[in-house]
Amino acid sequence: MYSPLRIDPLKALEEIETFRRKLAAGLPSLRSLGEVHFGATPKEAVYREDKLVLYHFRGERKPSAKVPLLISYALVNTPWMTDLQADRSLVARLLEQGEDVYLIDWGYPDLADRWLTLEDYIEGYLGRCIDVVRRRHDLDAINLLGICQGGAFSLCYAALHPEKLANLITMVTPVDFHTPDNMLSHWTREMDVDAFVDSLGNIPADLMNFCYLTLKPVRLNQQKYVGLVDILDDPKEVENFLRMEKWIFDSPDQAGEAFRQFIKDFYQGNKLIKGEVMIGGRRVDLERVSMPVLNIYAEQDHLVPPSAARPLRDHVGTRDYTELSFKGGHIGIYVSSRAQREVPGAVHAWLAARGG
Repeated sequence: MYSPLRIDPLKALEEIETFRRKLAAGLPSLRSLGEVHFGATPKEAVYREDKLVLYHFRGERKPSAKVPLLISYALVNTPWMTDLQADRSLVARLLEQGEDVYLIDWGYPDLADRWLTLEDYIEGYLGRCIDVVRRRHDLDAINLLGICQGGAFSLCYAALHPEKLANLITMVTPVDFHTPDNMLSHWTREMDVDAFVDSLGNIPADLMNFCYLTLKPVRLNQQKYVGLVDILDDPKEVENFLRMEKWIFDSPDQAGEAFRQFIKDFYQGNKLIKGEVMIGGRRVDLERVSMPVLNIYAEQDHLVPPSAARPLRDHVGTRDYTELSFKGGHIGIYVSSRAQREVPGAVHAWLAARGG
């Protein structure tokens, strides 16, 4: 039976008036804010190549870890979600634990990078950054933390060069790209990626952002901006909100050829878990990942669901495999207060137990 929507007119008017008052009262906060920035932790550039910069972070005390940790982020965003602000920084918390932290900033590809391949990124840029850190510390092997797509790159490198990594950490990293609950995979599986890349060359960041936002259209395009009104009277909270927005929309374009290969081999062909990815003429066999592995995933991740991350345990060659589940989402695993308390300490304890 049809049931009409029942709205109390007086209550509705009251809510509208409350919304109007909050908006009017909060506008001065917006006008008073200056430009927001991310990347809060002191750092120095220790290596540059093309658009890439390798950074070494400086903590307040000398690192106690014997082996440095290199962070490899995804290509689709800048890596500063790991160091968003002083009180929301995976990097800062790792430094406090005593880790010696490096990070790769892949930069902003332009038309000169149109033909960069996955081999260029994995064997080239990532491999040379690993070698730079190894030389700086006079070590045969270092620790590597790969995040999301950067985790997939790290797995490929670990399989091709296991002797150069002491320990491997993957965070919100897809391994099985064909799980039923992977919305992004369903979208890309039927994509004519050849027509896409041949028409556009590099893939515009604005287009990529639109695709990600439409995975949760109401939450990411409407609710968060309505919710902004509730915090307009708190300048610090507004600044935090704007900093996150700046990071989301300050995204690099994607190098066309590498994008083509990643969609075809990983999302469409699911070749990583099948052992069929070819990098520089060599097959990526996860059985060759022989170093200790810590696999961290987020339980409410809509981009990399746990079902896509957990299969790693059945395909790596190491017997020293550990899983850590985090109660949060794809972004919350870096910036939420729970993440700040739990994740860096767990990473440090795991590495320390393995001499790193």
